[in-house]
Amino acid sequence: MQPKSVLGRRNFLRGVGASVAVPALESMNPVMAATGKKIATTKKGAPLRMAYLYVPNGVNLEHWRPKGRGGNYKLGKTMSALEGLKDDMQIFTGFAHQHANGGRDGAGDHARSNATFLTGRRAKKTSGADIKVGVSVDQLAARQVQNLTRLPSLELTCDGVRKSGRCDSGYSCAYQFNLSWRSESQPMTPESNPRLVFERLFGSGSGKDRERGLAQRLGNQKSILDFISDDAKAMHKHLGRNDQVKLDEYLTGVREIERRVQKNEDMGAPVDPGVPAPSGKPGSYDEHVKLMLDMMVLAYQTDSTRVSSFLLAHDGSNRSFKSIGVSEGHHNLSHHKNKKGNLEKIQKIDEFYIQKLAYFMQRMKETEDVDGNSLLHNSMIVYGSAISDGNRHSHNDLPIIVGGNGGGAFTPGRHVDLRGEMPLSNLYVRMLNEFGIKTKRFGDSTGSLKKI
Repeated sequence: MQPKSVLGRRNFLRGVGASVAVPALESMNPVMAATGKKIATTKKGAPLRMAYLYVPNGVNLEHWRPKGRGGNYKLGKTMSALEGLKDDMQIFTGFAHQHANGGRDGAGDHARSNATFLTGRRAKKTSGADIKVGVSVDQLAARQVQNLTRLPSLELTCDGVRKSGRCDSGYSCAYQFNLSWRSESQPMTPESNPRLVFERLFGSGSGKDRERGLAQRLGNQKSILDFISDDAKAMHKHLGRNDQVKLDEYLTGVREIERRVQKNEDMGAPVDPGVPAPSGKPGSYDEHVKLMLDMMVLAYQTDSTRVSSFLLAHDGSNRSFKSIGVSEGHHNLSHHKNKKGNLEKIQKIDEFYIQKLAYFMQRMKETEDVDGNSLLHNSMIVYGSAISDGNRHSHNDLPIIVGGNGGGAFTPGRHVDLRGEMPLSNLYVRMLNEFGIKTKRFGDSTGSLKKI
């Protein structure tokens, strides 16, 4: 093998490796281990679900904040759609994400907000390939349940996908257009097409067509994996030490896919969800969001996965909302300068997103789970943003709602005022522990949110 051909082949393998699911490596530095409790299971033995929904650009805090504390509180104007779900959620005041602050890195709050929201880590300021932030909470959980369900996790968005390039003030676009991170440098690319999400969950066609399609896909995957594995192993002795390490990591990823192929063979064809596949992306943003939320409900209902994240729009999004009478871009409005007209339009946008949360929670509440409770009862749903006031790009007093009972682990029906500033990562530590994963820290946490 000549040096020139080796170099070309090495580049090819790196390209392929970038799309291979990477298992837990030393660089990921996991900080937890399973307890004696069953992973992702409620006390009654039903599946326990975890979901994260992100909205951009902060909120109109005046109409977001509830009146009163504890169980005796009134929802703000923005929250009216959640009135019938007050007993199924908690609203928190006092959470913060310090690593979204500028500090020495200066501008770039929108990129940092997306990158920090589920990781609790500071993103390295770079627009190159040397991106670095941290493993996200959903992916820590997904590693533990990957053998329980067909999909370890589900990542959704209504935006286009950007993995590289320069975006917010010198930050890579990968930070701003991804919410979930499998490693410090590898985001989990979200899917924006509901039809492709459906086919990933249940396959294309129906009945025997779906079973035949599954068998064909598995056969093709196995053939490709055999070729890649044999070809890569043959190269090993021709490479330098550093490239051998990289190739070994790549082969580890190949073996992970092999395990998933075997798991899918053992599980057989996915269950029929009893609904037709979506035709594609709807023309309306309202319908697009709802359809993606429907996919999340289907995924939980069929136990296709127990972990999901949904980037409703990337931070810094300048989408307009003409359907509700807001023709200006969201990001532009978020720099409201305390002008009454701008603040009123921000409140309308906030209400639009809250209506979608209410839609999702109501659908979860109406869907019965295997133990007789609802999917909502057996879920932990985090909804919010890493920016509170968009005008100041503030990252404290974050707008955070936690929906669901966590299978009985949570006490909903309250406004929880933390009476100070607490890392949002403390909530994630609590959620990981309730998920059956023992950990004392995550991201920038200072402990676990207490059972208050």
